[in-house]
Amino acid sequence: MTSSHKSKKQDLPPTAWAVLGLLSFPGERTGYELKKWADSSLRFFYWSPAISQIYAELRRLEGLGYASSARSGPEEARAKRRYAITAAGREALSAWAADTTDAGPPVLKHGLLLRVWLGHLAEPARLRSMVGEHLERTREELAAVREAAQEAAGAPEWAFPALALRWSERQHLAELELGEALLADLAELSPQDGTAGRQGGGDTPTPG
Repeated sequence: MTSSHKSKKQDLPPTAWAVLGLLSFPGERTGYELKKWADSSLRFFYWSPAISQIYAELRRLEGLGYASSARSGPEEARAKRRYAITAAGREALSAWAADTTDAGPPVLKHGLLLRVWLGHLAEPARLRSMVGEHLERTREELAAVREAAQEAAGAPEWAFPALALRWSERQHLAELELGEALLADLAELSPQDGTAGRQGGGDTPTPG
């Protein structure tokens, strides 16, 4: 890989690599199809970029020579632009995937836990209700993960995405277990716990 390619590689954000990764599987796809696939795979263990982000990255990847596109012919009622990875794009993606640089720790941004952390400003019943709603959403997500995993099963070219989905299934099961434990923890709090915060009193907790 030339030095110019290396500098391009270093400049690419994770979203670009994710979109290029979607293109690395067999077949050509429209931006809309890439978004649908991201919603049924990437979002279960990383995130799903917005459709506007996908098209922005596709333009970037084309500019770098990592992707190519072509409009559909008159046989389709509505013209569509389909994208494919190029040889240069596959080479760059392979180098990125094999990079031994530490990928960094997982980033956890748990909106529900942020609200629990501020539970001294909320009613206990409302907190328990939010945890219950979170558990219901997690069960729905788990069902979606299992459906996606079932679709990937048996397809040799999707063997590694299937592994990621299997990990995601375990992660959702763990999230359900954590949520149930959180409900039990909330049930153990006495009515007086945290009331000082709601009344504006109490000292700020500090370590040591």
